[in-house]
Amino acid sequence: MNENSQPPPWYRQAAAIIPRHVVLKSIGTTLFIGLFFGAYFYLLKDPAYPTTVMPITLLDRLIGFQPQALPMYLSLWVYVSLPPTLLATRRELYGYGLAMAGTCLAGLIVFYFWPTAVPAAHIDWAQYPDVDFLKTLDASGNACPSLHVATAIFSGIWLHHLLRRFGAPTWILVFNWVWCIGIVYSTLATRQHVAVDVLAGLVLGVLGAYLSLRHRADADGVDKVQPL
Repeated sequence: MNENSQPPPWYRQAAAIIPRHVVLKSIGTTLFIGLFFGAYFYLLKDPAYPTTVMPITLLDRLIGFQPQALPMYLSLWVYVSLPPTLLATRRELYGYGLAMAGTCLAGLIVFYFWPTAVPAAHIDWAQYPDVDFLKTLDASGNACPSLHVATAIFSGIWLHHLLRRFGAPTWILVFNWVWCIGIVYSTLATRQHVAVDVLAGLVLGVLGAYLSLRHRADADGVDKVQPL
């Protein structure tokens, strides 16, 4: 490229990277989610210590139960799969995987030593069969910090960083954050978490993303990280 040439549009840059190491990306993401759920449900069903019920705050009272938020809640598993697809090298993929694993492991360690649960919502879940099915699979335990929130925020910050690297337009960056915030909101609207859980998840996710992106910049010596 000469000095007058323009870089390809952001979507062409992304499309060129997505097929790279697609097998590693697919298997790695699936394996990671499977291992995470194995550890998560083990701690959920067999807590090592007495369980603490989390307090209800004013924010929890202001946000009513909204069963229509369930699809947004479940969309997390699509959302967290997006950042790895936009990574170009094995080194980037391994680094990202370790950072996400470290974030989740920190939450799981808290769950082991300090089991928590959300308070009873006093809702007839039988009237909302889709939400009731979720409650059957994912009980009220492993509440604080919310790993649903932590992984959403971690992914949102990484997506913002990667999209900016491609030169994506503002509306794409805004869409990313609207989706991320929607997932965070849905944890309250579906009564899967209370505000204290969400706040702790936000702190964990931001800290994990910040440390991983700072390490990435230090290791590469090229990218100037501006995650927010």
